[in-house]
Amino acid sequence: MIVGSVCMSHSPLMDRNRAKPGTEKRFNAALKKAQDFAADLEPDLTVIFHPDHVNGFFYRLLPSFCVGIEGSSVGDFGTVAGKLDIPAELAMDCAEHVLKDGVDTAVSYRMEVDHGATQPVELLSGERSLARMIPIFINCATPPRPSFDRVRAIGAAVVRWAASCPERVLILGSGGLSHDPPIPALATANPAVRQRLIEGGSLGHEARMARQNAVLGEGAKLVDGTSKLLPLDPEWDQMLLDAFTSGNLSVLDETSDDELTATGGRGGHEVRAWVAALAAMGPGYNSDVLFYEEIGEWLTGMGVMTATPA
Repeated sequence: MIVGSVCMSHSPLMDRNRAKPGTEKRFNAALKKAQDFAADLEPDLTVIFHPDHVNGFFYRLLPSFCVGIEGSSVGDFGTVAGKLDIPAELAMDCAEHVLKDGVDTAVSYRMEVDHGATQPVELLSGERSLARMIPIFINCATPPRPSFDRVRAIGAAVVRWAASCPERVLILGSGGLSHDPPIPALATANPAVRQRLIEGGSLGHEARMARQNAVLGEGAKLVDGTSKLLPLDPEWDQMLLDAFTSGNLSVLDETSDDELTATGGRGGHEVRAWVAALAAMGPGYNSDVLFYEEIGEWLTGMGVMTATPA
């Protein structure tokens, strides 16, 4: 059975770039509330809807959705590397149910996840470990992306699967809100980057360090106004939080991907993970926004929201 949900922004810069002391204090207080919320639900299993930042999924084969049967963390941006604790039989049962429910999902016995999946699990495990998980990838970073209708459909399919699952299931939605990370586009990439976007493969230490350093410097630039990235959009973020709190998960249905990118940034597409997680709560869910602030040092409109089924 599903016992509740936590949706939260992630940021690759949290481990290195310091926000203002008051901001960090408020975020950490909200994080503690979310940790307590998750622990009080006594979950046996975590299902996390998560994006990827072109670390585990590439254009050589790019599904809209993928359920991890076995997998590992690449350990980027300060997250823990290594094999994930995925109960394979349960994960496959979940995938089969989702398919029978009419949502086409891939499965993977070699899923590689990055901070988009692991950072929320690590941050929320302060009072109770949430590491026994089923990761469900949603393609948010690179077009073509699934529609919000299909995102709601996979969330609803997971809740129907969980209804007959003996475990107490906590749902996590990872990503968003507005942010514009420097993710390359296939259409404008140079030949070397284009090859990487298509073929993928593991990054060596030097290559990963260079990639991470390129992102780390953007926090200070965004704060002082010298970054070429799209600014954060707190009005857009608040519009989404108000909609999600009221149960309106179709708020972006009429928004094209180009329009979403122009407003919420390239990372704004990650709100698909929130929509899936909240759809898994069923209609009439109860929710509470624990935190929202635009944190330029972290390149992200940072939000934390909890929900329980009606």
